[in-house]
Amino acid sequence: MNNPFEKIFNYQLSSRLEETGVYTLTSQERSWLKSMLEHPAAHEALEPRTIAKLQECVLDDEISNLLDGLEQKAGSLETQIVHPLLSPIRRILRNRQGMTIQCRTKKGKLNEPQPGIPYKLEYSMVKREWYLHWYNSSTRSILHTRLCHIVSVEQSRVSRTSYEEQTVRAQKLFEAPRHEAVVEVIRTFNAELTRILHAFSCFDKKVEFDEEERTYRIHLTFTDSEGQFVLTKLRFLGKRVRVVEGNYLKYRMRETARKALALYGVEGANAVETSDSDQSKAAEGSADAQKAEQSSNSKNAADIIARTKIPG
Repeated sequence: MNNPFEKIFNYQLSSRLEETGVYTLTSQERSWLKSMLEHPAAHEALEPRTIAKLQECVLDDEISNLLDGLEQKAGSLETQIVHPLLSPIRRILRNRQGMTIQCRTKKGKLNEPQPGIPYKLEYSMVKREWYLHWYNSSTRSILHTRLCHIVSVEQSRVSRTSYEEQTVRAQKLFEAPRHEAVVEVIRTFNAELTRILHAFSCFDKKVEFDEEERTYRIHLTFTDSEGQFVLTKLRFLGKRVRVVEGNYLKYRMRETARKALALYGVEGANAVETSDSDQSKAAEGSADAQKAEQSSNSKNAADIIARTKIPG
């Protein structure tokens, strides 16, 4: 390959390789793979047979290590995102079996082992921690446990019928508490759409564009546990967006504005309380009046937050 950028820009080549299931590796990619396999975390993140198979890709090549000659002078504390329990839990998920799990509380108290079904693993970008969502067979409830609080996990055999029944119950419990909201991008900030969408990249969303008004609307779907994170993103974006639909977000944004204005005097807090009472009066009227009042309140709350510069 004469042109080193041919793999990136040659669409015909990449599409043909994708159709045949072939993936080409550049020398830089093999060098990165070699450095990754030599990292101590590789033995915790990958199984031995997976490591052996990947080492075959770089076995016969004399590839220079990308990290050679590089020395880190300073940096923040490195967070280990690979946990030793990830591999056994993933194995239980693949085998579609039950488990016996023992956890400790935040204060260090050791709980009794509990039977259950692992539902999914999730990594929190905010707290930089792994969570296990699992169904407790004894209490028939959904639990969200940090991997750092799990002492041991052992696979237990359950019948296929019992596994399917518990999985269905767990799925219903997971999908029950969900909220929907519509966030509108202020037309002046349409050029920052990529940045705004990146802020909501970890949520289920759908984007629509109104050609007449030339405005973008983002339809968000999130759970109760994700509500605080959505509010954090809204406060970060400030007056670039406004909540058009979603009583839950509107209420929380008004609460934030009330608390912020209370720091600068009672008059500001009373102004927000007055707007809330006006909204309740408008709710007794027509549906159109109520919708207009709610939209006005959410816009005022977003503008207030932007002016007071509340930290996310």
